Amino acid sequence: MNKKQVWIDTDLSVGMKRHKREGYCDVDDGYAILQLMKAHTINICGISAVFGNTLIENAFMLSKKMADEFSSYKIPVYKGAHKGIDLKNVKTNDAVEALAQTLKQKKLIIMAIGPATNLGLLLLKYPELKSQIQEVVLVAGRRKPTDYFKIGNQGNHAQDLNFDLDNDAFRILFEHKVPVVLCPFEISNKVWVKKQDLETLKNGEIKNEWLAEASQPWLQQWLEQGAEGFNPFDVLASHYIVAPEDILSEPLNARLEIHLDDTVKGNNKSTYKQYLLCDTSEGYPITYCYDVVKGYHQKLISSLVIHE
Repeated sequence: MNKKQVWIDTDLSVGMKRHKREGYCDVDDGYAILQLMKAHTINICGISAVFGNTLIENAFMLSKKMADEFSSYKIPVYKGAHKGIDLKNVKTNDAVEALAQTLKQKKLIIMAIGPATNLGLLLLKYPELKSQIQEVVLVAGRRKPTDYFKIGNQGNHAQDLNFDLDNDAFRILFEHKVPVVLCPFEISNKVWVKKQDLETLKNGEIKNEWLAEASQPWLQQWLEQGAEGFNPFDVLASHYIVAPEDILSEPLNARLEIHLDDTVKGNNKSTYKQYLLCDTSEGYPITYCYDVVKGYHQKLISSLVIHE
């Protein structure tokens, strides 16, 4: 069987405490990586760490942990960018160089579930390799600036963090005409992981037990915000790669626009930000994922608990 050749670029933060404010970091990267590790149709060619949900040192450490302790085959891991692209001082890193060497040997699907910084650097340094990228699957975007990322029922709006942390990286992807798939909040907020799902996830495998246990504080934070569970954002990207027939998508065009920052409460037209907007007007052609098929939840859980 011809397996899909996949590279993972991630700001993995499972179990980490936030470095800028109180609370715990996202765990959904762990679900995405676990799903790809368990998929018999996928070969993970490498993992590159990037800053984002946590510091680069933490993302690199956790990426090595999952690759070394949980994979049934050898997966090399590389440290990538610790901050967004500085267009006045573009520097490469170990992850960019390793990804470039791999692309010289084979075509890849890239799952980029943190800021797209490493990919932006790759295209600036090695634009000739863009034809080796089959597609990049990212977690970002929305249709309108008023499509808020609502978390719970207490009026809190989340950032489009992967995009917000490095707008230029996304612009570089579009300008190099790399095939882009976006899995935005619009689709992930239709999928929930709840307490009973964490119990199901505990199937006796060390990687499942680790992820289920580390997800408890993250779930509690969502429950305290009035939510019924948490949205596993990044797993929609991995699921698209494993089984695109389970994901509903459409061709749209993407562009960057500046609007009021919706994450600032009581914004009196003083704080603005870039938005990644997707619709049918002019822009860069992308594939926009917006819903899941009927019975998706069971498909997702089954893909995570299956024994390798």
